[in-house]
Amino acid sequence: MERTTVPLFDTRVPAVLLRTDRNPFHHGTLGAVRSLGRTGVEVHVVADCAGSPVGRSRFVRRLHAPPAPDAGPDEIAAVLRRVAASLAGPAVLVPMDDASAVAVGRLRAGLAPDYLLPDPSHVLPEHVADKAELAAVCAALNVPHPVTVAPDSAARAASAAWRLGLPVVAKWSRPWLLPAGAGLRSTVLVRSAQEARELYARTAEAGSPLLLQEFLPPGEDRDWFVHGYADRSGTLGAGGTGRKLRSWPRGAGLTAVGAWTELPQLWRLAARLVAELGYRGILDLDFRRCATTGRYHLLDFNPRPGAQFRLFTDTADLDVVRALHLDLTRRPLPGGEPRPGRTFVVENYAPLTALRPAPAGRELAWHAQDDLAPGLAMWTLWGAHVSRRLSGRLRHTTPVPARPHVPPARHADAPTAPDLSGDEKAGSR
Repeated sequence: MERTTVPLFDTRVPAVLLRTDRNPFHHGTLGAVRSLGRTGVEVHVVADCAGSPVGRSRFVRRLHAPPAPDAGPDEIAAVLRRVAASLAGPAVLVPMDDASAVAVGRLRAGLAPDYLLPDPSHVLPEHVADKAELAAVCAALNVPHPVTVAPDSAARAASAAWRLGLPVVAKWSRPWLLPAGAGLRSTVLVRSAQEARELYARTAEAGSPLLLQEFLPPGEDRDWFVHGYADRSGTLGAGGTGRKLRSWPRGAGLTAVGAWTELPQLWRLAARLVAELGYRGILDLDFRRCATTGRYHLLDFNPRPGAQFRLFTDTADLDVVRALHLDLTRRPLPGGEPRPGRTFVVENYAPLTALRPAPAGRELAWHAQDDLAPGLAMWTLWGAHVSRRLSGRLRHTTPVPARPHVPPARHADAPTAPDLSGDEKAGSR
């Protein structure tokens, strides 16, 4: 009798990737598209991909119009129901940014007939994504976390900045609520009490409380991350621990270069968090090691795939997004082995590193031999982006001559490099 081989993935079940932010350089979305598309799973993307390299991938079955950037849960639910109506059956839903993860967590009961989602957790995604609530969770579970203060007035913000010791880190508790175009960053380094006072004054505009946090200086071997998937049984797997070798912006931004570096104590800490919180689904944790105590402080708990999740692709080609699809379609996860030493490089932030040899293997964010169009489109879009930033910087730094007879060139400052941090960081750790 001929033996029938059951495919690893249930390709009858499509995947829907949801992202509400408007960042055209969100390479994590492209990673998820390729990860699932290569298995034969039909991939639908609900995001603003107008001009984005993601929309050029041959693994995208269809692009769907996303909800507005400031859409509420009801509007997001309406968009997802419209997408579900175009599909033959239930789909695996993968939120790709914090706002999407928070919305899906709130809407879970209403989405369940049309979408496959992880089992309910003791905590909603918003409880761990919220920076203030995360501080309380860490305190309750005895997880190292930087000292964090939530001032209730501008004067107390200034006072707290002094007490914590300048500089301090300023964060908005719910960064996904920041209005587009307001010039507010989710995280900034505050160097004076006056800066803290001025930032607090924008609380109403930001949409969530301001937090001031003890600053743990960056340095070699201090920035780490953990990616994993907590399955139906609560077992953490399909990921690993990694070290951030280079970030953008430097010292405080997304991972431009990362390496799979095994650190069992961090993995055990992540597993303890999953167990004590009853968390289910994909997670991305950011840690910083204190140079004084050597303790690893949890900085962020992202209830979604991190942008560099493809770094943790094991010998069975399993990553957290594939693990999600397999688990929710009741398929067993293959038993692969870790690949320590493997690196992940975002080419537009670290072009030289992308060209260097990588003996232990490397994943590029944009370029893929079996999907060339997104990488080519990225360089065209990135060149235009850099040119716009540089032109804007030059317009703002070229001085007006003090007197008509003095040649302007004598007083012109040399142009500085453009600030490219902007929105590229949003949702892209």
